[in-house]
Amino acid sequence: MNSDALVLAALASAAVPGLRPARVELLADRPGDRFTVAVVQDPEHRRWVARLPVDAVAGGQQEGSVTLLGLLTRRVAFAVPAPKGFAALRDGRRAMVYPLINGSPLAFAGLPGGPGLAGELGRAIASVHNVDRRLFEEAALPGYTADECRRRHLVNLDRGAASGVVPVGLLARWERLLDDVSRWRFAPTPTHGRLEAADVLVEFEAPDDIASGRVRGVLGWEDAKVGDPAEDFAALVSGASTQAVDTVLEAYAMSRIEHPDPDIAWRAGLVAELRLLEDFLVATSARDRQATAAATHALRRLDVEVGDPDTPPAPVLPDPAVHVWPAGPTRDDRIYQGGSAAPAAALEVTEPGVDDPSGTDPSGADTDRPGEPGRG
Repeated sequence: MNSDALVLAALASAAVPGLRPARVELLADRPGDRFTVAVVQDPEHRRWVARLPVDAVAGGQQEGSVTLLGLLTRRVAFAVPAPKGFAALRDGRRAMVYPLINGSPLAFAGLPGGPGLAGELGRAIASVHNVDRRLFEEAALPGYTADECRRRHLVNLDRGAASGVVPVGLLARWERLLDDVSRWRFAPTPTHGRLEAADVLVEFEAPDDIASGRVRGVLGWEDAKVGDPAEDFAALVSGASTQAVDTVLEAYAMSRIEHPDPDIAWRAGLVAELRLLEDFLVATSARDRQATAAATHALRRLDVEVGDPDTPPAPVLPDPAVHVWPAGPTRDDRIYQGGSAAPAAALEVTEPGVDDPSGTDPSGADTDRPGEPGRG
């Protein structure tokens, strides 16, 4: 039996009053994962997500997003994880438990342009960017001015240069693009922070018509901040067709309270490149050899694409085939791959409750349920 699965089942039972685990599916680890995640099913066949940070850093990221999730519930047109309770291990780490959100993960590569799902996505992103900045401040999330956003990228360039691994051509290219301050004039905006395709859950009115899709939920809020709105388009512009990107941006612009700046797509392309550098830096800081090797390979691939000195001075989108799992917070998209959980282990729980495994502390359960719909 997998002890992690039993621990998460016990924590889920302690976190949510009345929850009696009948089955638990532990999701397979990926390089750089910062959370251990399981899907817990109760006797009524309701499914819950239990996620436990692997260390204090990941725990801080999860805790930082909890208040925001509660504040967003009534302010966006899609579901976000709504924590129903918490339970702590004796080492201080707290598991968060929330009801599974229905939907299938979006794939940007298959997103069609024109009316339908692309427009839905643009309006969904706009609804986040239209949120009052004071809500993010109330949630104690970080905020950056336009110039601070630019300078944060420059700091990463210095760190990349110090590593001696990042190709010199990429560093020179990025410095040149970041020095174009005319492109960095925007109103600091509430953002998801790192919106990947699999963070977006969709449902389809007609199963054979992708254009009939509707956005039902958005996951992965650990990087939320007030900053550059282009960050929420970086994965889109690097993975979707030009027609789809144009449709998303058009619907987004029409739905924004404040009209977006004209360089948002340009910066999104640059951020898509810089994400590879960020992944490399996080992986090396964590001393994760597998993630570091993958990020290094991705940087070299990008250098081949843009290493020619005659390459136009504008962001060139990374090859969508070059994909590195972020070495930062785990994305709960693993739950939805293939339309169902992708378990590393599935255990039947035959007892009415789950005995407290060694190292758990049910007395650490938090039943105030931050993030419950109707609160905040």
